[in-house]
Amino acid sequence: MTGSAAAAASTPLQLDATALAGWLGGRLGEPGAPLTVTRIGTATGIGNALFELRLGEDSYVLRRPPAVLNDASASNMVREWRILTALEGTPVPHPAPRLLCEDPEVIGAPFLVMDKITGFTPGFEMPEPFGSDPALRRGLAEAYVDALVDLAEVDWRARGLEGLGKPEGFLERQVPRWLAQLDRYRTRDLPELDFVTGWLERNRPAGSAPALIHGDYSPFNVMVAPAPPPRLAAVIDWDTGTIGDPLLDIGHLVARWTDPGEELVLTALPGRPDGDPTRAELVARYARRSGRDLSALPYYACLALFKLGVILEGTYAREARRGVPEEKNSMAVMVPRLMVAAARFARGERGL
Repeated sequence: MTGSAAAAASTPLQLDATALAGWLGGRLGEPGAPLTVTRIGTATGIGNALFELRLGEDSYVLRRPPAVLNDASASNMVREWRILTALEGTPVPHPAPRLLCEDPEVIGAPFLVMDKITGFTPGFEMPEPFGSDPALRRGLAEAYVDALVDLAEVDWRARGLEGLGKPEGFLERQVPRWLAQLDRYRTRDLPELDFVTGWLERNRPAGSAPALIHGDYSPFNVMVAPAPPPRLAAVIDWDTGTIGDPLLDIGHLVARWTDPGEELVLTALPGRPDGDPTRAELVARYARRSGRDLSALPYYACLALFKLGVILEGTYAREARRGVPEEKNSMAVMVPRLMVAAARFARGERGL
């Protein structure tokens, strides 16, 4: 990382409200309404930067890439815009897209503006009454699955997403693609990496019929309506979406889900032993509603954790190059745990 990149990574990201107001003009809200910009979500992730825009009485969210990308292909605002626009009128809950700016000169990067969603992200918190009510949490877990089924049924060709991805050879490209990204910033050896990549290459299934996929689906990337009944207010963070194998999405969801008595992969959420459905129950619901063959799902769970580990290793490498001590590096322990968990799915030690 260059000195300028290191400085950018350690400096809070700012947004020039005057430049933004000039670009917005009359594109959004009442012309001439005063604009207030507030950074939000700084403690809830490591990806794209979010800002709340208040225009008079109206609130929106501006989403732009972070100051420093783990990889040049990350945080594609145009991709996210295309997907959000295509989801309009479908059963998949999502933030309504309002504006796209591809000109990086306006605020320093391309950005999109969408409606603000009222709700909470359950990967980070589980407020009441959800926290103490197993029935509500079960209903919420089922909603995670149902949104994926609805997503896989979106007619992506009819909705203008031809060319968004390359469904042919999707699974064949995964291991080489993510290993190539890892090699661009790898600074340490990772446990089980060789076993996991070798197993994925030897055990690749034929794949499921292509569909629009989220690419990083978990309770960390949904928002839940704040009051019962349990329902998703929106699926968020679509910048890694593509046309590919939809079983990778359900693989992402169940790979980090914790059954009773198991060691955690990430944190205490998602998946809690006091009332949440098990991985097997989530898988059964997806199979029943989608009609897809899930016999190879351990492959997708392993692939999902390998992919996530590669992405987060970029954060580890960036912090290490900035001089962050190992014991304070946010991904020092996390990435190895993901690789070990991926290997456990491959070996059948963590069941579905």
